[in-house]
Parts: sequence; structure tokens; C-alpha cells
Amino acid sequence: YIVHDFYQRFMRPESSEKELVLVGRICTVLLMVIAGALALALSTALQNFEIMLQIGAGTGLIFILRWFWWRINAYSEITAMIVSFLVALYFQFVHVQVLGLTALPSWLRLCSGIAITTAAWLIVTFVTRPANKETLVSFCKLVKAGGPGWKPIIDEAKAEGETFDDGEGWRIPQGILCMLLGCVAVYGALFATGYWIYGRVGLATFMTVLAIGATLWLIKAWRLLLAKEPGIEA
Repeated sequence: YIVHDFYQRFMRPESSEKELVLVGRICTVLLMVIAGALALALSTALQNFEIMLQIGAGTGLIFILRWFWWRINAYSEITAMIVSFLVALYFQFVHVQVLGLTALPSWLRLCSGIAITTAAWLIVTFVTRPANKETLVSFCKLVKAGGPGWKPIIDEAKAEGETFDDGEGWRIPQGILCMLLGCVAVYGALFATGYWIYGRVGLATFMTVLAIGATLWLIKAWRLLLAKEPGIEA
């Protein structure tokens, strides 16, 4: 990501393959050093998990929303990743250890991180240029983007003579539904297993039913998703 989507795209578009390999090696070493320093600064595995959760929560919205809204660009995503990381470090190290403030509840830190990160990437999105029209149209054709968020691009492209294969329908919402059902099924099965092992019959039964229900729904939703894929029979 750093080499191809940042260095080559914004800093050195004319860079050779040899140069990109070298940059990749340097970035790998630097990331290992940073990860090692961060690990030394942490005292529990929970702190590492909280940082990862904070970063994921801050960037999660944009990584999903980019499939629904044409205006999001590379600068939006880079901003979200940087800001969410800095916010996670602030709440983990600066807020209490440096400023001496009372530690905020985890849910409040999470919500604050999402709000700050979202505000940051939205500002950057509106003050930077969107991707060029050729790239946007190519993206629409490749992933079958649709919905109101991509309607202006599709309508403009059609007016200029571009053709789109609309026979398959818009698959992204169905794909996201399958992803959510898969998460519920997997985590439901994991928690159910743990509750059965510890003899918590009530919770174990509930999570088992939830996992089975999500799995059955996922099978049905997955068949519908495959039916929209070209050349694939449900």
C-alpha cells in the first residue's frame, strides 16, 4: 500500500521496479522498528487490541462508504488511516499518561475516535479533487457500483455514450449483507462454543440458535448473490 498507492502514485510515478522493491524493503524495516517501539510501550495485550479496535472503528466507515459514494478519493482514505492511528495513540498514551486526565470509558473513546476521524476525512474529501472521470467510470463498470451515490457519474457517462451492463443488478448491498451474516455466524459459533465449555447453558443456547439462524440466512443470501454473478448458477 505504501509503495504502490502512496510512493509510486504521489511521489515518484516514474520509479522503476528496482526502486519500488527497495522502497518496499525500507518501509518494511521502518514498520518493524515502529511496531517494536510500540510493543515496548504497551504493558498488556488489551492495550494493543484497543489500539487496533480504535483504528478499525475510525476507518471502517470510509472503507464501506467508498463503494456507495463517488466523491471519496485516495486522500480521504489516507487521512482516515492517519487520523484514526493518531487518535488511538492519543487515547492510549497522551490522554492519561501525559495530560493526567481521567481515563474515558472505552465506548466513549471509540465513539470519539469515529467522530474525529469521520470529520477529518470528510473535510479532506471536500477540499481535494475527486478521482478523474475515466477512473470513476472504469470503477463503476468493474465493480458494478450503483445506488444514489454513484448515479451522477453513471448518468453523466451514459449521456456521453458510455454503456453499462445493468442486467446483473447492484450486487454490493447483497454482498455486505452476506458479510454481516457471516460475521454473526462465525462469532456466534465461537461464543457458543465457549459458553458450552463453561456450562452457561442459557447463553450457549442463545448463541447457538443465533449462529444457526445466521448460517441458514447466509446460505439463502449467498445463493441470491451468486445468481447475480454473470455465468454462475445458484
